Amino acid sequence: MNNRFRSLWVLAVFAVIICAACFAQSSGEAIYKAKCQACHGADGAGDTVVGKVIGVKPLSDPEVKKYTVPDMIEIVSNGKNKMQSFKDKLTAAQIKASVEYFRTFIK
Repeated sequence: MNNRFRSLWVLAVFAVIICAACFAQSSGEAIYKAKCQACHGADGAGDTVVGKVIGVKPLSDPEVKKYTVPDMIEIVSNGKNKMQSFKDKLTAAQIKASVEYFRTFIK
């Protein structure tokens, strides 16, 4: 009985660790770094090589600042200009989380 309890305890701890890792990887910051940072930059300035080539506007641009969270979710979901659509690559929750993280750069 003691071995069975110990095995269940180890299994439960392992499951918690795996779930925590999954949730940590799906955070807005992790998604932004994996899917957005190459074009939009580490701070939303759009000053990356790719960002400059495709004409990414910095977050400080008045046109970008006027976008609401729903506006940005729409843009990330469906794409805009040279920006690709992410609706088939990310869940709605992941898109929202990445947008919310991106908006933390607004000063």
